[in-house]
Amino acid sequence: MKDESLLQRVQTPHQLRRMSMKELERLAEALRERIIQVVSRNGGHLASNLGIAELTIALHYVFDFSRDRLLWDVGHQCYAHKILTGRDGRFDTLRRKDGLSGFPSPAESHYDLFATGHAGAAISTAVGLAWSDQQARRDTNVVAVVGDASIVNGLSLEGLNNAGMLRRQFLVVLNDNSMAIDRTHGALADVLERVRMDARYGDLKATTEQLLHRLPMGGEIKDALRHIKEGLRTTLHGPKVFETLGFNYFGPISGHDVATLIRVLERIRQMPYPTVLHVHTEKGRGCAYAVDDPCRFHSPAAYTIRDGKAVFPLPSRPTWTRAFTDALAQQARRDDRVVAITAAMADGTGLAEFRNEFPDRTFDVGISESHAVAMAAGLAKGGRRPVVAIYSTFMQRAFDQVFEEICLQKLPVVLCMDRAGLVGSDGAVHHGFADIAYLRPLPGMVLAAPADEAELRAALDFALRHDGPVAIRYPRDEVPPALADECPPFELTRARVLREGPDATILAYGAMVAPAMAAAEYLADARGIRAAVVNARFAKPLDTATIGRCLAGGAPMVVVEDHAKIGGLGSAVLELAAERDLRVGAIRCLGIPDRFVVHASRDEQLEDAGLTTQNIAETVCDLLAHTPHTEKENTNKTK
Repeated sequence: MKDESLLQRVQTPHQLRRMSMKELERLAEALRERIIQVVSRNGGHLASNLGIAELTIALHYVFDFSRDRLLWDVGHQCYAHKILTGRDGRFDTLRRKDGLSGFPSPAESHYDLFATGHAGAAISTAVGLAWSDQQARRDTNVVAVVGDASIVNGLSLEGLNNAGMLRRQFLVVLNDNSMAIDRTHGALADVLERVRMDARYGDLKATTEQLLHRLPMGGEIKDALRHIKEGLRTTLHGPKVFETLGFNYFGPISGHDVATLIRVLERIRQMPYPTVLHVHTEKGRGCAYAVDDPCRFHSPAAYTIRDGKAVFPLPSRPTWTRAFTDALAQQARRDDRVVAITAAMADGTGLAEFRNEFPDRTFDVGISESHAVAMAAGLAKGGRRPVVAIYSTFMQRAFDQVFEEICLQKLPVVLCMDRAGLVGSDGAVHHGFADIAYLRPLPGMVLAAPADEAELRAALDFALRHDGPVAIRYPRDEVPPALADECPPFELTRARVLREGPDATILAYGAMVAPAMAAAEYLADARGIRAAVVNARFAKPLDTATIGRCLAGGAPMVVVEDHAKIGGLGSAVLELAAERDLRVGAIRCLGIPDRFVVHASRDEQLEDAGLTTQNIAETVCDLLAHTPHTEKENTNKTK
C-alpha cells in the first residue's frame, strides 16, 4: 500500500503534530487507499468517507479529542477517524461479526462519544456536552461535524437555534459535498449551492484576503474590510442564516487543503462563541468510480475492481426493494393518484427508478422524515394516494406525524418500511425492530407483511384500496421463492393457511414465513411431526378466527417474527389468548431479544436471535415435549 508507513506512524492522533504538511497530504491519500481496500471487500460507506480524509486529519491535528468533544452526525463518515484513533490494526474487520462497527462506537474507543446512525442529533448532543462542561468548569472544546443534508433536519435546526445562546467556544463544521445519499434538496441546499458557485463572491473573497495579508494596516482597518466583505456576501447570497441564529460563519473553504484547514481551525478554536465553518468537499474524492456515481457508492456491497471499474456480484434472487419498485410502478400506471415520497433515500428505498418514470409524482424531501409523513397527510387530504417509502428504523422519527396527521385523521396513507427487522452489517443503529410495537396501538392503523414477491404486490394493492392508513414491512434481503403457484388477495383480518397439521401450529409473519415452512417440512420428514403453518399477513388486525381456532384445538403454537418480542405479533397473540381464556402456556414467541443485536451478516444475526429454520423446529419439539395436548378443554373457548 502506498505510504503504509505513514499509517503505522499514527497510533494516536497526537502523532499527527509531528508530521509535515506534505506528510499530512500523503496521509490523506493513504487513508483513502486503506478505506477503499477494506470497503471493497466488506462493503460499507465509501464515498462519504473518501471525501472527509483531510478534514478528519485537520480536526485531530488542531484539537485534542482525548479530552475535547467530537461528535459525528450520522456517523457513517467516521472511517478515517477510526484509523487515526488506534484502530487501523482492526480495520479489516469493519462491519463483520465481532469486528469494528461501521459507525462510531463508545465500546471501541473513548474517542467515540455516541453510537450514532441517524441524522440530526450531533448539534443537540454537542450543546448538552457544552453546557455540562461549562457547569463542571471543564476547559474543553466542542466540535460537531454535520453534512449539508443533515443540517436541514428538524433536530439539527432545533439544535442550532439553542446553540446560538451559548457564550463559549462551540464549532459546527458544515461538511458540504452537495449530497446526502442522493442530491440534496430544499431551500437551504439552494443557498449553500449559491455560496459555493457564485464566482463574484469567490473572486471578492480571494482579493480581500490578499489585501488583508499584504497591507500593513491596523486591526481596526482590517475589521472594516472584513465587515465590507461580509456585507457583500450578504448582498450576493441572501439572508445570513447562521448569523441570524447567533453563529459566526466562516467559509466556504476547501475541505481538501490540509494546511488551510489547520490554519483556520487554529483560529476558530480560540473563539469564545458559537461558530459555523463551511467546508466544501468532494464525495468519493480520490476514487474515480465513486466520484462518478456517489449515490451507488454511498454504501455499496462488497465488490471487485476490473479495468478500473467496480464489479458487483449479481444477486441470486431479486431483493425486496426491487420487488417494491416494480409493484409500486405497476400501481402508478393504473392509478394516476398514486404518488411516492422519500426522505433522502430514493436509491435505498427503490424510488430512484420510480422517479425516472414518474418525475412529477415523486417527492424527495431530504432528511426530514417527520415532514415527509405530514406532507403525505396533506397529499391524501387533497385526493392523492401517497406511498411513503422510509426505512423502518427512520420511520421512528415520524411517529408523532403518523399519530396526529394520519391516524387521527383516518387518512389513506401507505407507509412502506424497508429494512424491517435485522439489517446486517449496519448493525444496531439501523435495525428496524420496533415498528409493530409503536404502530400497533394507533387506532385505525393496519399492519401488514408479505412473505414473497406476489404477496408484496397483493399487499400494496390492498393498501392502496384501503380507506385508511396501512403500514407494510419487508426486510433488507433477497425475496424467497414463491410460496405457491397462486397468491390470494390480501383481505383485512384474513391470514393464509399454507400447511395443515394437527400436532402444532407455526404462526409466521412476513420474512419469517419461508423459514417456518422449511421448519415444518423438516419436522415432518425427520421427526414425523405434522405442524400447520399459518402466514399471519396482518399483525393488526389479527385473524382472530383462524388463530383462535388453532389455539382452541389444543395444539401448541410457535409465533415467529423478525421484530422485538416485546410488543410485536407474539404479544398480540398472547393478548388474544388471555382475553379468550385460552392456554397461554401453549404459546411460545420467537423474535428479536431485548438487547441490541450487533453488526454481522443478516444470517448471523438471525441465528443469534434464534430465528432460523433449526431454531423454529427445535422450539416446536420442545413445546410439544412440555405441553400436553388437551383439545377437549378448549373446544368451545373461541365462541
